[in-house]
Amino acid sequence: MIQSIDYVAIGAPLALALAAGLVLLLDVFLPRRTPGPLGLVTLAGVVVAGGFVAAQALGGGERRTFCTAGAGCSFVVDGFTLVLSGLVLGAGVVVVLLSMTELAERRIPPGEWYFLLLCALTGAVLLPAARDLATLVVALELVSLPVFALTALKRYDGRASEAALKLFLVSVVSTAVTLFGVSLLYGLTGTLYLEPLSAALSGAAASGAASVAVVLVLAGFAFKVAAVPFHFWAGDVYQGAPVPVAALLSVVSKAAGFAGLILILTVGLPGQAALWAPVVAVVAALTMTAGNVLALRQRAALRLLAWSSVAQSGYILAPLAVIGGSVRDASVAYLVIYAAMNLGAFAVVMMVSRTAARGELDDYRGLAFGRPWAAVALAFFLLCLAGLPPGLAGLFAKVVVFRQIVEGGLGWLAVVMAVNTVIGLYYYIAWTARLFTPAPAPPARVSAPVPAALAVGIAVLVTLAFSVAPQLVLAVVG
Repeated sequence: MIQSIDYVAIGAPLALALAAGLVLLLDVFLPRRTPGPLGLVTLAGVVVAGGFVAAQALGGGERRTFCTAGAGCSFVVDGFTLVLSGLVLGAGVVVVLLSMTELAERRIPPGEWYFLLLCALTGAVLLPAARDLATLVVALELVSLPVFALTALKRYDGRASEAALKLFLVSVVSTAVTLFGVSLLYGLTGTLYLEPLSAALSGAAASGAASVAVVLVLAGFAFKVAAVPFHFWAGDVYQGAPVPVAALLSVVSKAAGFAGLILILTVGLPGQAALWAPVVAVVAALTMTAGNVLALRQRAALRLLAWSSVAQSGYILAPLAVIGGSVRDASVAYLVIYAAMNLGAFAVVMMVSRTAARGELDDYRGLAFGRPWAAVALAFFLLCLAGLPPGLAGLFAKVVVFRQIVEGGLGWLAVVMAVNTVIGLYYYIAWTARLFTPAPAPPARVSAPVPAALAVGIAVLVTLAFSVAPQLVLAVVG
């Protein structure tokens, strides 16, 4: 039987895959150490993929392909897919711009870098559209495997090598755990497709094997999103990796991990919510608490952003603990707003790291007197992450999540979230205060690289749009 393929539906990942192949081909013929043309080709590939997503969003409707009669479809493009694909590609544009600055200043092979980056983006765009367990796992690995290779490309750096090794071990363990859970689910139900999975599993819901399978799959995805107790790798990896890779991990990899987790819970296992919802609630509470408490003790900018990112994972997880309702809308809305804020913070940190090799928070003291626009931008992103005015986008994101869990009857989780929000205020405000505190020797005025400055500008504009008209996020997500 010849299976028909909807090439419009797979246009975005196909464009990224073709761009990755073109980058490898051009790298053979272009002179070595010329990252500029390859960066432009990569950026063009991401923009073309974004064009496919925009066209599908304007066209409306749902597209399905790789379908089996009477069983299900492996690839579905719906509203959820388009929102997360748009998020990934928007973040991809910023990461490519940061990569242009990184490769212009360091001895990193540009061909390998951009090829691996496009591979990771391809997996991240595939994952929200995956509707069977095999495609989910393959797409998730396509996101994960290039990332530790990107980290290792920062050769002759001991911290980068350590980060790459830790990330590799985490990826291997999480994949093994996920595959074990997936194999149990398939053995119990006889299907890989998500939509019939819950009904097929309901007959085995009382069995211990079904419970073990669900818990293993949850644990595997918990590794990917750095949720407690699988968060230990985040600090060292973020600090050791190149800044664009840390930004990729913080937003693109996290978005892909949450996309897979949301699909598993809300599409594949909604009938087992009584089993996994309490587990998700406890994990969310522990994750936001551990992330914020660990962030309090940090003196390095990237490590603080790493543990802050862990805490944000807890906020994104919280709505998923509510049984019933459109719980994924609240998580996706928070994820979209968080992406813009966090990418902007990483972009400014990258520019400052060009003249402050240590990357300590004290290096930002007096930044407003040397590079005022960078200080204002970073202060804006930090206040957004804290949920304080004028960063109304962050406040709106937290209100959406808070309302969802209160309406879902999880009052204790709402209290935990409120306490953690207050804890987070301390380290965000402390960092912001450093920016405007006079230093003995204010930072010299250094011109910002155009790609990095453009990345900051994009993040500022998007975050401002979310702050001025936050209803846009719910309109898009809904």
